[in-house]
Amino acid sequence: MRGTSAHDALDGAITAIAAAGCETPRLDAEVLLAHVLGVGRERLFTDRDLTVEGGAVRAFQDAVRRRAVEREPVAYIVGVRGFRRLELAVDRRALVPRGETELLVEVGLALGIGKRVLDLGTGSGAVALALKDERPDLDVTGSDVSDASLELARANSQRLGLEVHWLRADLLAGVPDEFDAILANLPYVADSDRAALAPEIARHEPPGALFAGSDGLAVIRRLLAQLEHRERLALLALEVGAGQAPIVGELVRGAGFQVVGYEQDLAGIERLVIGERRPQ
Repeated sequence: MRGTSAHDALDGAITAIAAAGCETPRLDAEVLLAHVLGVGRERLFTDRDLTVEGGAVRAFQDAVRRRAVEREPVAYIVGVRGFRRLELAVDRRALVPRGETELLVEVGLALGIGKRVLDLGTGSGAVALALKDERPDLDVTGSDVSDASLELARANSQRLGLEVHWLRADLLAGVPDEFDAILANLPYVADSDRAALAPEIARHEPPGALFAGSDGLAVIRRLLAQLEHRERLALLALEVGAGQAPIVGELVRGAGFQVVGYEQDLAGIERLVIGERRPQ
């Protein structure tokens, strides 16, 4: 395609992305075009003279191909994702931060002054960084078993100027008993659900951050088994999949916690299980 108006380029992209079965073709096309042109989305509609020309033509074509043909997540294509007040760098080293995971941040915001918090399975660092951004008094650590994810989280931390500690660990193995609260977005997709996932997830996001055995709860069970001798730990919040909250609630009770809440996401799904206990 030769140089063309932003309006016409946008229309063609919307058609291609919609034909591929993507859920939000207009939004996707707008974000991709604004990224390629280096402008805010609002300028796509307020600047009648805005054109797509030169190297931007090929760049936009490639971005639309990645979205429509390869079904790559928009966040991976543009390299950033908004999460609460932050703009995080994202790529295939970690899951795309999701709106429902902001519920973990809300739990952390209610903690007392100066508490020590572990964001377990931090990925891009979203929860840890958002919590530190909004509650600088908290002592926040983000941990992950993936070196690649931690590299991404550290880069986000440095770019945003937020002082979070980073720790490589397989759940709590070798982690000191020094945290008042654990907030965890662990893998919770059942292996049998792989075929039902959207292509954006199944083809592009790291499987190690998604799948957790036959019922999706293998990693959560492993974590709960490690909590018995965590004498300082008083609060646990776990993100779970649709329909998992009741059984995870029972598992949390079995680990010695009182379940004090099930938080719903915007779709009405019970997305968090929150447990409390008195420090020993």
